[in-house]
Amino acid sequence: MNFSGRFGLGVMATAVLIAVNGCLPSDSNPLDDEKEPHFVLGNSRFNSMDYAGAIEAFQESLEVNPHSVQAHFRLAQLYDTKQPDPAAAIFHYQEFLRLDPKADNAEVIKQRIYSCKQLLAADVMAMPTAPATQKQLEELAEKNRQLQDEVEKWRAYYAAQQVAQKNPPVPDNPARTATGSQSPDDISTATTNPALSATARTTATNKPRARTHTVVAGETLAAIARKSGVSLAALEAANPGITPKKLRVGQALNLPP
Repeated sequence: MNFSGRFGLGVMATAVLIAVNGCLPSDSNPLDDEKEPHFVLGNSRFNSMDYAGAIEAFQESLEVNPHSVQAHFRLAQLYDTKQPDPAAAIFHYQEFLRLDPKADNAEVIKQRIYSCKQLLAADVMAMPTAPATQKQLEELAEKNRQLQDEVEKWRAYYAAQQVAQKNPPVPDNPARTATGSQSPDDISTATTNPALSATARTTATNKPRARTHTVVAGETLAAIARKSGVSLAALEAANPGITPKKLRVGQALNLPP
């Protein structure tokens, strides 16, 4: 085959590749996002004013697709107006703008981010004296640091979810994991009162044994709550030291009655 023939075949192959790649779907399509089952459930719960349930559903939608623009937007609205959590609202608003920087309502969202930041510092009162002013500045700086920490926790959580979807973790020996070293979050300090009366000790001994659940790979706090037949809020209340975004395989959770 002469040079012109080979060149022509190369051009044709390149054109075919361009055509095929042009037909591939993008990472996130707003219409596809709105058809995702958890997202549909979140909208249904929102319409019935079950805002806590809507948040849970939209979070699970993000676990399926961390790039869901619509799920981030809906969570931002809920945390902004229905279940106030300014730090969480800021995170989801920022993720929405990152994933869709040319959104028509970008300016409005930036204003909402600014308003949420003001809410975080709303409890700081202005004082007329110089020392009080310095204290106010220090408190504002601390509030800003806490805000940044919250935003980074949310960002790390969804980044970890995305990595976990691509590389599902392989659990170690469950027995060794369950009895391995514990983090500070896993350790609860029990104190014994020497003056505890015999009646109180008898009452404490006769208390029913609390239910527990051992975390397995891929579980979220919301999924454990559903599986155990309890609400997410009750599960969080029963485990005050738990960090939902840092669940570990083999970790024991207390289940409410």
